[in-house]
Amino acid sequence: MNPRISMITLGVRDFERSIRFYEQGLGLPRMDSPPEVAFFPLNGSWLGLFGRESLAEDAGVASDGSGFAGIALAHNVDSEAAVDEVIAQAVSAGARLVKPPGKVAWGGYSAYFADPDGYLWEIAHNPFFWVGPKDENA
Repeated sequence: MNPRISMITLGVRDFERSIRFYEQGLGLPRMDSPPEVAFFPLNGSWLGLFGRESLAEDAGVASDGSGFAGIALAHNVDSEAAVDEVIAQAVSAGARLVKPPGKVAWGGYSAYFADPDGYLWEIAHNPFFWVGPKDENA
């Protein structure tokens, strides 16, 4: 296996609300796609949005999961100020602040928000290494 994640697909309860959150609220560019799915390029992978019921049906599992799903998505940025900026942007777009920005035990600076479906996103600055391309839209 060639280790990589080529796509992350989130099963969402309100498809249009989630599209607005990621496209207009967070400013992710949206690719052309069939009407039942939305794709956003992520510098080497993609974020996909799909109806929660449909995604569960596709996987052959029940869609009624609740509580912590045991996963958090992470977005690394190049400064503490960038963490603050991304968190403010997400909250103004409708995200719920889960953990405010601050210094963390591992020596970095991070915060968490939950998207409209409750998926956790960590926004982090790790001063010890950088993963990904550096650009002004980090």
